[in-house]
Amino acid sequence: MPYGAFADAVLIVHAGVVLFVVLGLAVIVLGNRAGWTWANAFGWRAAHLAAIVVVALQAWLGRHCPLTILESWLREQAGQSPYASSFVQHWLQALIYYDAPLWLFAIAYTVFGGLVAWAWWRYPPERGGAGTPRR
Repeated sequence: MPYGAFADAVLIVHAGVVLFVVLGLAVIVLGNRAGWTWANAFGWRAAHLAAIVVVALQAWLGRHCPLTILESWLREQAGQSPYASSFVQHWLQALIYYDAPLWLFAIAYTVFGGLVAWAWWRYPPERGGAGTPRR
């Protein structure tokens, strides 16, 4: 089985989730200022809020992300050591993994979650459609 390729695919998905959480807040704020009505679509906003809540809760509970656990298991199955990596793995890991204590991440995720909650309040999502931008 191509476990290494599966691990790289999980890493790409993980990086996509990170980008969705981080850039999603910018899209909400900038989108409202630019008049993009879709930036307040309830599904988009609910998914974004849920993503940061899950990330922050995992950090406070001292749990690793399921994507990290899956990727690690796949790499182990592939016989890869921490220093043996593909091009995709090397660069994406440099973007999303940092060597810091878990409590520091918990604080950062909570602060970011607070910003997402602020955006939810400041630019409320519209149910049933794209909605009207708030200024």
